[in-house]
Amino acid sequence: MMRAVDLPQITIVGVGLLGGSLGMASRKLRLARRVVGYVRKPEQAAQCLAAGAVDEATCDLAQAARGASLVILCTPVGQMRPLAEQLRPHLRPDAIVTDVGSVKGVVVAELESLFPRFVGSHPMAGSEKTGVAHARADLFEGAVCALTPTAATDTAALAAVESLWRALGARPVRISPAAHDQLVARSSHLPHALSTALVHTVLGNMANGQADFCATGFRDATRLADGSAAMWRDITLANREPLTRALDDLSGHLARLRQALEAADAAALEDYFERGRQLRSHWLRREI
Repeated sequence: MMRAVDLPQITIVGVGLLGGSLGMASRKLRLARRVVGYVRKPEQAAQCLAAGAVDEATCDLAQAARGASLVILCTPVGQMRPLAEQLRPHLRPDAIVTDVGSVKGVVVAELESLFPRFVGSHPMAGSEKTGVAHARADLFEGAVCALTPTAATDTAALAAVESLWRALGARPVRISPAAHDQLVARSSHLPHALSTALVHTVLGNMANGQADFCATGFRDATRLADGSAAMWRDITLANREPLTRALDDLSGHLARLRQALEAADAAALEDYFERGRQLRSHWLRREI
């Protein structure tokens, strides 16, 4: 496990839900002598300090980078490249850089060309809520964290990032960027798109009294639609090809359901719902 002497300074670029949780956990576990956060607005800096997410918060990227031995990019994926370009001149040559983006192919390709010690990572933890107000130190405990090394990845940097996630309570899993993006397109990005599509389908016409007949099932099924629109715009664009294939597969399952309904095929309908129940039950048992 990493100790305070291993990391003089962790710099977190973007102190929201994930960045704030990283800062809280790093400070609680004393993984570094100092945790510095970069934010865009002075009021955000005050919020980060009040929440105990960082030791120092600044709106000056150069100041945040100065002295950092590890930098963690916790911004939306669409902001990572421009911020990384601004960050690069101010980093020490041996600084390790990682991120928490939920898309890895484009992020790794762009950032490992800028930082010789870049390691892509993605903790499978979070919420539809955003902001440091929702951060918590135990967010990553028990969560799988994808590490996406390539042939260009510095092996010592990879080991250090892996140790960081283990120290935070996560379970690191090494996987290629392309394989990662295929998997999360289905398990993360598709559910969000489906949740939002369900909201449009059901609540698109509020004049007919539909909203009065939406109860807990609808609320639970559409929880993900409460996420940041700008963040999900960036994610879906960055992972558009795997997500498109996932949508095609979903359309196939919906078509089979429609066919069974049109044919009033009770056996096919029961099999459809039972198979889904069994698959979910098997997954839940695996998670326990």
